Amino acid sequence: MKGSLTKKSGRTLRKNRVRARISGSAARPRLSVFRSLRGISVQAIDDASGKTLCSAYLREIKGGKMENTVAGAHEVGKLIAEKCLAENIHAALFDRSSYRYHGRVRAVAEGAREAGLTI
Repeated sequence: MKGSLTKKSGRTLRKNRVRARISGSAARPRLSVFRSLRGISVQAIDDASGKTLCSAYLREIKGGKMENTVAGAHEVGKLIAEKCLAENIHAALFDRSSYRYHGRVRAVAEGAREAGLTI
């Protein structure tokens, strides 16, 4: 079937559609989420200079004892917000990549908001 999409190509199309609408800067970086079966990670990226300003990963929390759940993702959101605030970044754009705004991805955004970051 010529018109059918593979799982990977569909994900790439969704990711490009989201990225076409947002671009981070030094004052308001892009919070890019990566979700895997083992963990969840977030990066604050300045697209103008092409640099990662700060990042957070699930295994950084409590010596790697946190589980890959919604609660763990919420803690990752809090951690990235603390790191951004330490870098004097108070606002960011949320890049969900090709993932739905649901579950662990949503928990990251809520955790960052709760810790004081404006999204």
